[in-house]
Amino acid sequence: MQQVWVVTGLVVLLFFSRSLAAEEAPLAEEATDKAEALEEAVAPESIPAPPPEPPPEPLTEPEVQAVDPTGDNPLEEPITCLSRSIYWEAKGQPGIDMEAVANVVMNRLAHPGFPDTICAVVTQGSEQSPCQFSWWCDGRPDDVVNEEAYEVAKEVARQALNQQLDDHTNGALYFHSRDVMPDWAAEYLLTIETDHFLFYRPEGDASH
Repeated sequence: MQQVWVVTGLVVLLFFSRSLAAEEAPLAEEATDKAEALEEAVAPESIPAPPPEPPPEPLTEPEVQAVDPTGDNPLEEPITCLSRSIYWEAKGQPGIDMEAVANVVMNRLAHPGFPDTICAVVTQGSEQSPCQFSWWCDGRPDDVVNEEAYEVAKEVARQALNQQLDDHTNGALYFHSRDVMPDWAAEYLLTIETDHFLFYRPEGDASH
């Protein structure tokens, strides 16, 4: 009798898991479409284009959380690329550090000196040092290990993509951890300091 109950329980659990995945799939697909439209609205155009009609719809919390639910998706769309960068660069610490990292990614997306997609921004350079974002080329796995912190990172990414996030960095395009002092830091203006990072922008409009 006990074996029957165990088998029944496993069947119910499998059915529930499949039902949940089936419910999340349309949300994730819709979220990805919205995120790509929001990304295009931020990236600079080589030829000025009229505002889209209608403007991109904002992402909702359920939509964003349905994308990359276990933190191991490939880096192929804006939500995952931005969320993973926020998560790893801010070391899973919620608050201004996460938001400021998101600010830098979005500032780069809007700048003509950087790639015009979020995934290209965060993976710019080689997977081996040097690269633009240290988590991308540190040789460690990029999969999420703290699901709660990743949920927070995805919410920050949602606000950033919706352009609902204040720019705490005053237009910064660069940052580094407090425990290092790269040579390039002397070339730029310090815009803000947080608990873990220092943020910079060029004096003019240059980037490299």
